[in-house]
Amino acid sequence: MFEKDKDITSYTTFGLPAKAALFAEYDSVEQLTRISRTPEFIDNTVLHIGGGSNLVFIHDFDGLVLHSGIKGITKYRKNEDEVFVMAGAGEKWTDLVEWCINEGLAGMENLSGIPGEVGAAPVQNVGAYGVEAKDVVHSVVCFDVVTRETVTFFNDYQECKDKSKNRLGFGYRDSKFKHEWKGRYFVLRVSFRLRPSNKAANLQYSALRKFAETLDHAPTTREIADEVLRLRNSKLPDPAKIGSVGSFFKNPVVSRYYFEQAMLALDPDIQHFDEPRRKENEPELVKVPAAWLIDHAGMKGMRIGGAQVDPNNALVIINTGGATGEDVEKLASKIVDHVRERFAISLEREANYIDTEIKVTILGSGTSKGVPEVGCLCDVCRSRSPFDHRRRASALVRTMGLDILIDVSPDFREQALQEDLHRVDAVLLTHSHYDHVGGLDDLRPFCAHRDVPIYLKKDVNDDLHRRLDYCFRSHPYPGVPTFDMHEIDDRPFFINGVKIIPVKVMHGGLPILGYRIGRFAYITDAKTIEEKELEKLEGLDVLVINALRFREHFSHLSISEAISIIDRLKPKTAYLTHFNHEVGRHFELAEKLPPNVHPCYDGMKITIK
Repeated sequence: MFEKDKDITSYTTFGLPAKAALFAEYDSVEQLTRISRTPEFIDNTVLHIGGGSNLVFIHDFDGLVLHSGIKGITKYRKNEDEVFVMAGAGEKWTDLVEWCINEGLAGMENLSGIPGEVGAAPVQNVGAYGVEAKDVVHSVVCFDVVTRETVTFFNDYQECKDKSKNRLGFGYRDSKFKHEWKGRYFVLRVSFRLRPSNKAANLQYSALRKFAETLDHAPTTREIADEVLRLRNSKLPDPAKIGSVGSFFKNPVVSRYYFEQAMLALDPDIQHFDEPRRKENEPELVKVPAAWLIDHAGMKGMRIGGAQVDPNNALVIINTGGATGEDVEKLASKIVDHVRERFAISLEREANYIDTEIKVTILGSGTSKGVPEVGCLCDVCRSRSPFDHRRRASALVRTMGLDILIDVSPDFREQALQEDLHRVDAVLLTHSHYDHVGGLDDLRPFCAHRDVPIYLKKDVNDDLHRRLDYCFRSHPYPGVPTFDMHEIDDRPFFINGVKIIPVKVMHGGLPILGYRIGRFAYITDAKTIEEKELEKLEGLDVLVINALRFREHFSHLSISEAISIIDRLKPKTAYLTHFNHEVGRHFELAEKLPPNVHPCYDGMKITIK
């Protein structure tokens, strides 16, 4: 059932060398259900792929890669004006489009030539030349990996005047499958609503309108499909000859206020277009072409190793031969840096980075007062060693292309500047005490493009709505931080496919959360942890856990209590954090700890491979 050390290079359009520790392909729901019950599935990071047209493997994948082999295309007629087509997720998208044209069905022709498989269409909301998947998708049949049941989601976009009821959450190159549903639902089949006709359904795209004007008749679906292929070939490299993922970056969408105040001040000639509001109370929006920004930042043709910005299309990074994932990552980072420096905007990738490595930065390792404490004259607080200067506790976790903050301390501004932090994809909050949330207002720079997602318990959400009420008003003051609040409990959830396991711990009498991500866990402000929660922390490579001081405390673990928990869990390596000045100098403390236990310090880097 499972292949080991499988070369999966051919399963992507980029052609970057990559292997999967485990690989399995299934051709039925029953087979997928059996796979989901195996230790190989339960005990590993799982990545579900289609045609790999949007994947960038940075390193080999140390987990299980699943690929759908579910095939088949069928149609059924609902009425004279509508025909429904059901296709297996493993069908090639280009084959489906061709099948629909041959069957005399209109609606898909503008989407000709898009690489990948059918299952990816609703995930990416693929689109081109005036049409997106949301315009033709009727429903999506999925496998729920949590319940092991088959569920169907309907696209209400065409059926409801209120677009907020669109259950699939379609947006520009976006859907719920890319966010809260990623990792939980695997697409099995997709149903499309089409029109029985040989006449093209959509000529809104200007190049297609001009093409239609050259004809002496209304263009057919075949003629539009051929013209779309001609246009694509003139703009994008042929994936059969040159590896790429097509458009590497999304076109940034920012508030008109930010565009006029920040971006136009740097270049009054920035190309831009008005963008419709996504929410009723949202400020006016502006879309800026990413290709224009990259080109005018001088990056067209730039090369690192075998990766190059396409000389003909600045939005595309190509594999000129022998490119590695690290080449692509370095080049993309350089593009982002140059564009941000030139135009004060951070580009967001459309491509998905795949990397099971977890890189942790300890942003702060101190307790609520920090070290040095104000007014204290002890040797620790007067120390000039940077290892003895401890900002309030928080951490940055980087994995699968995401930058995830755990807590946002009052020192976050200095922490972000020290780490040269330019993006935050999500925030995990442990609780609402000020030393863990006091820096939320400093997330303003990361809210220019979208509301920052924050995951937190209901009581924490309620508390923040009271304390930061100006962030949640119907018409907030321009420039205030804006958040997308996600209430969670102690059940696992996903952020863009990354599985997060909350761990309930007791901070004295207050229940708060720690978090496990893969073989890494971060616990702070704990005093006690119940056995059923400790079981969530078994099999770790790295545990970071609080240890306030040597003396006991009513709501925090002491050093000896933290070491007792470490002895119980037996992680490969453990790190202590959330210290006050009583622990002494950093290197003196390190000498007193067991060999596999180390004190954290601000700026410490930890890598879990």
